[in-house]
Amino acid sequence: MVSQRNGENGGPKARGRPRDWHDKTAQNTIKSLDRAMGVFEYLSEAQGKTLSQIADEMRQSPATVYRILVTLETRGLVEFENREQLWHIGPRAFIIGARFLRRTSLVDRARPVMRKLMELTGETANLGVEREGQVLFLSQVETHATIRAFFPPGTLSQMHASGIGKALLAQMEAGRRNRLLATEELTAFTERTITDVDALLEDLLAIRERGYSVDDEERNMGMRCIAAPVFDFNGEAVAGISVSGPASRVSAAETDRLAKAVTAAARELTLAIGGEATAP
Repeated sequence: MVSQRNGENGGPKARGRPRDWHDKTAQNTIKSLDRAMGVFEYLSEAQGKTLSQIADEMRQSPATVYRILVTLETRGLVEFENREQLWHIGPRAFIIGARFLRRTSLVDRARPVMRKLMELTGETANLGVEREGQVLFLSQVETHATIRAFFPPGTLSQMHASGIGKALLAQMEAGRRNRLLATEELTAFTERTITDVDALLEDLLAIRERGYSVDDEERNMGMRCIAAPVFDFNGEAVAGISVSGPASRVSAAETDRLAKAVTAAARELTLAIGGEATAP
């Protein structure tokens, strides 16, 4: 008797995706859905746009964009501001994003660790992971200081100019890291941004050896960040935790003290998610 889990040829039946799930060619994509998701993603990055602005900037017809927006509006993913005639991302988008965060216990486990880190250092604590070659910030505990860094959940940042990004790159398997660096442009955000691959690799080697990274005004002038990797049970770096703030407070003189606090927090979170803490 053939099990119901088997396919017609007796092989395991795909329970969540078809046999050719890896085929991303046009025959396996829905063009209208892909176009709608493009509008949705664009609006999420460019809040408050008129219909004509969206159509012009995305090079789509106003009629097509309007149908997409109305469809998304019925789902609560976008909303229309009648007074200014502007379209915005909708509340349902936040709900769906929050469900993604709840998929793993990482964020929940990180909150008390981040809160303690913020109180200990007096600076904003951040949690981020790598997603498609960028840092995705998942959570933040802000300092009470007037001048502070701000990375709301969902913010994306290029890895080479991010404390968390460099901490993760330093731990990444060499082949994957090299492929990523070969396809990503090392954008210069400030005069301190490392844009040379060899110089970046040298910095990553030093980061791996000491166990923490420093974003020394490489993303924003006047702001510094110190980050360390968080490991899972396989010993792989799955996230990064950091403190960030103005260079006047997160200064070179304070680096050792802050780095000890950050690496201790990363080790605590590693153990909290069942990971294996590794020494530099």
